[in-house]
Amino acid sequence: MRRAQSFETNDGTILNVDMAGEGVSAIFQHGLCGDAAQTDEVFPRETGYRRVTVEARGHGRSRAGNLEQLSISTFCDDIAAYIEKNLAVPVVIGGISMGAAIALRLAVKRPDLVNALIIARSAWLTASAPDNMAPNAEVGRLLKTLPPDEAKQAFLAGPVGVRLAAEAPDNLASLAGFFSRTPLDVTAELLTRISNGGPDVTDADVRNLALPTLVIGHDHDSIHPLSYARALAARIAGARFVQITPKTESRPQYVADFRLAVGNFLKEL
Repeated sequence: MRRAQSFETNDGTILNVDMAGEGVSAIFQHGLCGDAAQTDEVFPRETGYRRVTVEARGHGRSRAGNLEQLSISTFCDDIAAYIEKNLAVPVVIGGISMGAAIALRLAVKRPDLVNALIIARSAWLTASAPDNMAPNAEVGRLLKTLPPDEAKQAFLAGPVGVRLAAEAPDNLASLAGFFSRTPLDVTAELLTRISNGGPDVTDADVRNLALPTLVIGHDHDSIHPLSYARALAARIAGARFVQITPKTESRPQYVADFRLAVGNFLKEL
């Protein structure tokens, strides 16, 4: 059963914290412009862990706060503050896409808070503004310069939209949905600021990680390249890599594979 609580950040921004399950808390974060429904779908049930998703600023039921503060670094600091105030440390930290970047940064910057790491469908390695995030940045740019309907038409008819329609329809469907996501000004800022940022860690930081790590990836995904998942798994000593079914082939199988990979990892900790 899902339940929620409010959390006030160090600068007074009110965030929503979504939880499900019973047992030891595991922080599991959603992707860019997503919410706790994304994490709830794929986190396994009855593992002895309670899934805790701190919906990031401007996401789900959380307030956006100062738009200039929207960044992976800020989101990471918010989660660190939540852990310190509410949970017994260390904890499992993980996430999908942007959530994976947040988890990676937290594991590097605050190793005292983290005892295991789950990186799923990573959209970043260590560099900021990777090419694969350019479509998200383009949606944000169009939302800032055109009315929503015109912006959507321009994106779908443009080279990026046409390419994704052929190569990664699931990515395209997610991006198309952003044109109706409200509030539009917050969505535009999130897409541009997060896409042009990154976890702000180095390759050396990643190679120095020494904790149980699961890396999940799949193909047919232009925003979350399978090569990124393989590269991160290779850089983190002892990391386990699991390739799962892409949503474009079968969403039910994607969910089942995801839950199985995470469940097996958690049971072995």
